[in-house]
Amino acid sequence: MKKIILAFALLAFSFNSFAQLDSNEWYLSFGVNAINNLGTQSPINSPDDWAFNKVPVSAAVEFSWSRQFSIEQSITLNGFTTSSIVDGNTINKELDYVSFDTHVKYYFGQYLFPNADWIDFFANAGVGFYHIDETNISGNLGGGVLFWLNGDRTFGLRAQAISKFALDAGDSGYDNNHFQYHLQATIRL
Repeated sequence: MKKIILAFALLAFSFNSFAQLDSNEWYLSFGVNAINNLGTQSPINSPDDWAFNKVPVSAAVEFSWSRQFSIEQSITLNGFTTSSIVDGNTINKELDYVSFDTHVKYYFGQYLFPNADWIDFFANAGVGFYHIDETNISGNLGGGVLFWLNGDRTFGLRAQAISKFALDAGDSGYDNNHFQYHLQATIRL
């Protein structure tokens, strides 16, 4: 119960943080996700066994207060079907996956390609609250790339990978460390 209260407090704080910032650079992203919860340390191990089941959707709202920094709040839905591999073991029941993540993002693409306004690389770090069989809180690290599809930078495609390190990894059953991948459309509001 403490984890749920902490997660809702974190969610309320993040939305309150959005309201306190004075700018009009808001972005909305929506798309699909896949989860690598195979119990390996390799972020690219066996992509054919990643969870991309049930309703593998994700959505995020992002506020950018400068060209380099932003804060993002996201929600992800997915699931594991019977006979999916979770932490190296085949499961015998269906499991749902829900996560809420708050990330601070650092955009550094202009340093790699100073004349290319159509591509942005970013790194992100933050915390998450997720539920598979139980609930857990994670420390998250990740990164990705955003391809702008128009000159006004109002519509793009984003690919990102996030490593989620569970705070109770040893005692959590299915709710432990895993990787998550997103492919999303992004629009500037």
